[in-house]
Amino acid sequence: MVYNVSHRTTFRYSAPVSVGDHVAYLKPRSFSKNRLVKNTISIHPTPSILTERVDYFGNIRSFFAIEEPHKELIVEAKSEVEIDKQSLPPASFSSPWEMSARPLAENHSEESLAAYQFRFASPRVRPNQEFAAYALVSFTPGRPMREALIELTARIYRDFRFDSKVTNVRTPPEEVFRKRHGVCQDFAQVEIACLRSINVAARYVSGYLRTYPPPGKPRMVGADASHAWISAYSLDEGWLDMDPTNNVAPTDGHVTLAWGRDYGDVSPLRGLISGGGQHSLNVEVDIEPLS
Repeated sequence: MVYNVSHRTTFRYSAPVSVGDHVAYLKPRSFSKNRLVKNTISIHPTPSILTERVDYFGNIRSFFAIEEPHKELIVEAKSEVEIDKQSLPPASFSSPWEMSARPLAENHSEESLAAYQFRFASPRVRPNQEFAAYALVSFTPGRPMREALIELTARIYRDFRFDSKVTNVRTPPEEVFRKRHGVCQDFAQVEIACLRSINVAARYVSGYLRTYPPPGKPRMVGADASHAWISAYSLDEGWLDMDPTNNVAPTDGHVTLAWGRDYGDVSPLRGLISGGGQHSLNVEVDIEPLS
């Protein structure tokens, strides 16, 4: 499946911003199942500095600075991405999950050592016994890794309610876990906390989710969504993606943008500004299938 993806972010300020420094993660990663064909990022006002580099996790990070007064900032990324649909063997074919929870540092393969860093606490995700107890209901002794992961994802989908008014980007997973409400970012970080609490490496994935119009209705431009899900490391299968918000294993309807330890590593756009007063934010995402 090939998609044209448009991600437009508009900030409007009540007072002029004199200078702004911003970091953006708006260029999709390119790997075997998620191949970036092309990408452009347009910014208004035109930045005085615009640079791009690969961050520690292999994501493409853009930095830009605007050094003229402005009351509006528009950042629009347009990408063409080719996604392969995965075909997985039955979940029961996975090895016991305990094999993946053993110290990855003892396995000196490049992939295992890279996964090891996702076993520990990060700024927004802190493992604890409460998360471990919740995870162990699914991760019973000797259970196949992927089978246990599928059930944990289904339980979060069933036990938590999607509600965009209850949390914000600073809400910790512990609070989401107590309230049982949140959004995709929250559910991803809760599942990561559960997995790391039982020594399974897990990372946060940001990207886009293709949505479908109601039967008989046209596709609405700009009505798609930025999204978040998780990826857990299996010693024999590698990274396994799961989407707790929708209770699915991502296939060709999920476009990967970036991954890191938690949301803070890969938020699409953040920065520091001088001035601005109050501000409003509008985000429009459109995923157009080309094939």
